[in-house]
Amino acid sequence: MRFMMLMIPKLYQNAAADVRPDPELVGAMTRYNDTLRKAGVLLSLDGLHPPVTGARVSFSGGKPRVTDGPFTEAKELLGGYWMIQVKSKEEAVEWATRCPAQDGDVIEIRQVFEMSDFSPEAQKAAGL
Repeated sequence: MRFMMLMIPKLYQNAAADVRPDPELVGAMTRYNDTLRKAGVLLSLDGLHPPVTGARVSFSGGKPRVTDGPFTEAKELLGGYWMIQVKSKEEAVEWATRCPAQDGDVIEIRQVFEMSDFSPEAQKAAGL
């Protein structure tokens, strides 16, 4: 099963465009990522620049609307992700608990849909 672990760092709530993680945290996170890699569960990972540098595209009435960051209405802002392949949700949770996160950070764990999760009709609509 594939799971995405989404990092929601408290630091990003009011982060300036030039904010960067503390070097000690970068080192700790690199060691954590190496542990995931050595265990053979890591598929991919990336950190994201602060939300103030991003944009959101929302849709209403079939028309897109672009909003540049920061996103004042948002309470939880993504800071990065890990894509892992493990045997269960419990194993994904166990990996998340090992993360060297800071006080107030949150890691959301979400299972990734596989095509086999969909009905035969949906698979056929997808061209399978």
